[in-house]
Amino acid sequence: MTRVRQDVVSTPRSARAIALLAATLALCGVTAMHPALADPADDAYVAGYVTAVLERQMDVKGSRITVKDGVVTLEVAGIPASDREKIVTALSGIAGVRQVVVVELQQPPATAPAATTPLPTTAATPTGPAVEAEVPQRGIEFFPKGLLFAPLIADPRWPHFSAVYQRFHDDARLGNAAIASLGETISIVRGPIGEKGGAWEVGIQAAVFSLFDLDAPSTDLVNSDYIVGFPFAYRIGNFSALARYFHQSSHLGDEFLIENRVERVNLSYETVDLRLSYELFEWLRVYGGGGYIVRSDPDNLKPWSTQMGVEVRTPHAYFGGTLRPIAAVDIQYREQNDWNADLSVRAGVQLEKVSIFDRKIQFLAEYFNGYSPNGQFYREKVEYIGVGIHLYLY
Repeated sequence: MTRVRQDVVSTPRSARAIALLAATLALCGVTAMHPALADPADDAYVAGYVTAVLERQMDVKGSRITVKDGVVTLEVAGIPASDREKIVTALSGIAGVRQVVVVELQQPPATAPAATTPLPTTAATPTGPAVEAEVPQRGIEFFPKGLLFAPLIADPRWPHFSAVYQRFHDDARLGNAAIASLGETISIVRGPIGEKGGAWEVGIQAAVFSLFDLDAPSTDLVNSDYIVGFPFAYRIGNFSALARYFHQSSHLGDEFLIENRVERVNLSYETVDLRLSYELFEWLRVYGGGGYIVRSDPDNLKPWSTQMGVEVRTPHAYFGGTLRPIAAVDIQYREQNDWNADLSVRAGVQLEKVSIFDRKIQFLAEYFNGYSPNGQFYREKVEYIGVGIHLYLY
């Protein structure tokens, strides 16, 4: 789609600097500014304020901002669909902003065609020259905010923080159980790639998933899975990919082992895998990929596995922008289990106005049917429902 041409008149450097200074002071809580800087109808003031919000609060870089009679046009590449509404909401709250238009670029701002996603607000009628500002392009960043590859919320073994109650159906060993996970994906270094707004990222993943028997007198620890991985991520526009090398080992709890006659398995393996993801719309994401075990104990584990899934989230949050309904389905197949499907379904709400250390809070109900994701019982089929709280970094 060809972008509609706009005549742009750049603001003099001094005016742009003054506007940016005014916005920065406002963000820091300094409200006693010169009257000439406090007029929200001034496009230069709006442009500076928008620039400060994007760069300092939302960590959006490498974008071009045009403001004309209160209409803000943001040209940017590599923004996930799930983040666009956050940007529109944040910018719409700035005094003097009448409309926000996000233009997703596939190439740098100077030459790229793009599609627009306007905010459904009262349209402005441009009468004067536009004000242009630019947020600096990204370079190499260490420990940047967010992740290029969004977490897979229905994957039972995706590293994150969670606490979940589970009720097993027709299981000889477990009835009421709880599983807690402590883990995260941490981006270590990120940089640009290519001339079309792509980015790469290298990080580390680590997590422990612990299953507890709530029916036991002392709430016995049943199983713990430990995961350590090294992911490499790539994103351009709505497409992202994650390649990973990771280790997983599984261990039975001492009390559970004493109380039950269970054949312990010294399960440990290293896997390489690849997942591809695409956000078809702001509310719909699909993904798929596969993996291969390069070393295992026991050494007779069949190596191949595949994974696919879909995630849906409503384009708008409800109850004053507080709650966003979400749902996800994850299906995995393993050669070890004769390619029988492991089905995981999760659905619930995400809190939009509350977060913990930049992590989104999700309250999710879940259903699982397939071979157990708990490592020591990987040869057993299980079925359970559950409900819990999850924290995901995006």
